[in-house]
Amino acid sequence: MIETLQQMPALAAGIAGLFGLLVGSFLNVVILRVPPRMEWAWKQEAREALELPPDPSPPPPGIVRRASACPKCGHRLRPWENLPVISWLLLRGRCSNCGTAISLQYPAVELITGLAFAYVVWHFGFNVQGLLALVFTGLLIAMSGIDLRTTLLPDSMTLPLLWLGLIASTFGLFVDPVQAIAGAAVGYLSLWSVFQAFKLLTGKEGMGYGDFKLLAALGAWCGVSGLLPIILLSSVIGAVVGGLWLTLRGRDRATPIPFGPFLAAAGFVQFIWGEQIVAAYFSYLA
Repeated sequence: MIETLQQMPALAAGIAGLFGLLVGSFLNVVILRVPPRMEWAWKQEAREALELPPDPSPPPPGIVRRASACPKCGHRLRPWENLPVISWLLLRGRCSNCGTAISLQYPAVELITGLAFAYVVWHFGFNVQGLLALVFTGLLIAMSGIDLRTTLLPDSMTLPLLWLGLIASTFGLFVDPVQAIAGAAVGYLSLWSVFQAFKLLTGKEGMGYGDFKLLAALGAWCGVSGLLPIILLSSVIGAVVGGLWLTLRGRDRATPIPFGPFLAAAGFVQFIWGEQIVAAYFSYLA
């Protein structure tokens, strides 16, 4: 079976796309349930540090133990209501029980994950590289969704992504260990330095520590040579998309915008097409 998929990239990409739709459905759960559980854990830790009794309230729903349900009426989704993308279309974007609108986030994340998984396997093939690239892609999508909703980038995702990239480098799967280690170190310190300089000059915090860790993780996967394109591309995307979002929402420029999704998008582009982009750039200069 594995040999067949390796010899038939279109079939492997199609299967990866279908698998990606299912993973996208799971990532929606992760995006929605991880932040409340993080906040609940922080409160418990704070009460323990203050020597207060534990909060008797139950923890928020876990990621896998509780079935998906409508957040408004609590209606538990039947199997046919939980099909990626298709169910949202069949239900016309509304809960079958109470008619509450279902966020566009659900089909968007599922579709993005499906398309991304299909292309990743088409690009790398059905092999160890391809499987690790799927993990890389899934974590980037999950972190982007969480950051967009809460401006949080969980350590439980950024740090495993960093270490997985470093481990992959020891086998030379994407970059060599020197590139990966230097990428992780320079990635973290570059944004950390910008953060400290901005804070010193303005007295404000321009970004969160999660952004430093995410760029360090991207440096471990793409190498130190990929950091400058990632920073430049994420800045351009952030300026265009962020400015458009502020204009459409009628917000002023002081409104905070999460930077993680732009870093993730730029990191994915560099990870997949970095060599071609650099080659095209130097070809243009020549």
